[in-house]
Amino acid sequence: MIIDFHTHIFPEKIAERAISNLAAVIRQKPTTNGCADGLRSSMKHAGIDISVVLPVVTDVKQFDSILRFAVYINETYASVHEQRLISLAGIHPDDPDCKAHLALIKREGFAGVKVHPHYQNVEFNDIRMKNLIYAASEIGLPVITHAGYDPYTPDHEFCTPDMVLDVLKDVAPENLILAHLGSNENYDEAEEKLCGQNIFLDTAYSITRVSEAQFIRMVRKHGADKILFATDCPWADQRTCAEILKESALTDREKELILSENAIKLLGIQ
Repeated sequence: MIIDFHTHIFPEKIAERAISNLAAVIRQKPTTNGCADGLRSSMKHAGIDISVVLPVVTDVKQFDSILRFAVYINETYASVHEQRLISLAGIHPDDPDCKAHLALIKREGFAGVKVHPHYQNVEFNDIRMKNLIYAASEIGLPVITHAGYDPYTPDHEFCTPDMVLDVLKDVAPENLILAHLGSNENYDEAEEKLCGQNIFLDTAYSITRVSEAQFIRMVRKHGADKILFATDCPWADQRTCAEILKESALTDREKELILSENAIKLLGIQ
């Protein structure tokens, strides 16, 4: 089994516009149409069994509509026989009802929440983000965040390794997941400061950017049981990412953990 822990889709009525606008900003050609059918077609081509969808709430007013779409994804695709989609929930650190909304997310059976400091204009170690992460951890909700450089805000990083260390010191969350190997395009600092910490690292997009030698070194320094295979589809090709990992010099056991077993535990899949 292969689980991609980091993908993005949009409702059909806005997908074309959303993908086009994002592609222009980040100067990256998408690999799917940004809809569920495009992602599932990509998964079939890549041999991926489950994709985790990560919604981003960029405005507190979006919470309800984005949650409804996430519920729809899970009701429609989480139990299908092939190319399953499992959506996490999204939440904004400025949400005045943050704790109540996290409790709702937990009751609805979501396996975690996504935050994106760059798109939410809140630094990762800001007290608002710390409070959100603490509240989520209290009720057993994993939190996944973008980490490192993002072309949306090229002149400012909202989640650096030092910010992560500050959050770990003050909050000590149970299941914190850092996308892009802990610091997108800044793998040396991520390796130095974050490998070995009580966090998960996903491979989204970064697996196509980091050298194989450094990737294997980071996996073994951090522990293969704390690495999640991920692509960031549609901003990276799922088949290419999967082949890079499968053809790497990691052991079969390390690959099993990264490709599926770690994600199965986090998602609570039977």
